[in-house]
Amino acid sequence: GILERLDAGEIVIGDGGFVFALEKRGYVKAGPWTPEATVEHPEAGASIVGVNCHFDPETSIETVRLMKEGLQAAKLKAHLMCQPLAFHTPDCGKQGFIDLPEFPFGLEPRIATRWDIQKYARKAYDLGIRFIGGCCGFEPYHIRAIAEELAPERGFLPEASEKHGTWGDNLSMHTKPWVRARARKEYWENLKPASGRPYCPCMSKPDGWGVTKGAKELMQQKEATTEQQLKELFQKKKF
Repeated sequence: GILERLDAGEIVIGDGGFVFALEKRGYVKAGPWTPEATVEHPEAGASIVGVNCHFDPETSIETVRLMKEGLQAAKLKAHLMCQPLAFHTPDCGKQGFIDLPEFPFGLEPRIATRWDIQKYARKAYDLGIRFIGGCCGFEPYHIRAIAEELAPERGFLPEASEKHGTWGDNLSMHTKPWVRARARKEYWENLKPASGRPYCPCMSKPDGWGVTKGAKELMQQKEATTEQQLKELFQKKKF
């Protein structure tokens, strides 16, 4: 199982869907993201603690760092897990990317590059995280990037690496000399990618409806949302 692999020192690369499957089977319990919550119930004996979804790699890494500090302060031990979004969300609110106006069908301009994910994988490993993966927005090439970045520690490359050269080294055969000049790690590590959208802002203003846990607006109903209910919501959301 996963725990046995982590106990053996293996680096586990996963995705959000796997965690949700474990939760449905009763192996995983969701909860708040705070150092206090990490050690609030030590008698529960959690073997793995971490974060999944809602925030970008940078925010998620810092959150796990706080969790790790909480564990150390309480003199507890647990494996660390991190599975962030593959979207850049520095402008989101407390509830994460669901508050962004682009959620869920306009998030593509925020997508992380494979090089962003390699940086994330290295930071996660250096922090002591050994269950390293991703959630919403992650594509197969993102997961491959994690596996390639950690290949020295894992002792092998993923099979999909046969399809391309690492860090763009296959560009050395490109017909254009300026593209051949990009066939190196330094180029892609330091790239500042543009969005190509001249009239778009670099960040958005998150929706702030003041709706929190326990509010009636968050109550689920079995029936489909009525036209009247939608009209009331539309009135709240002005452009």
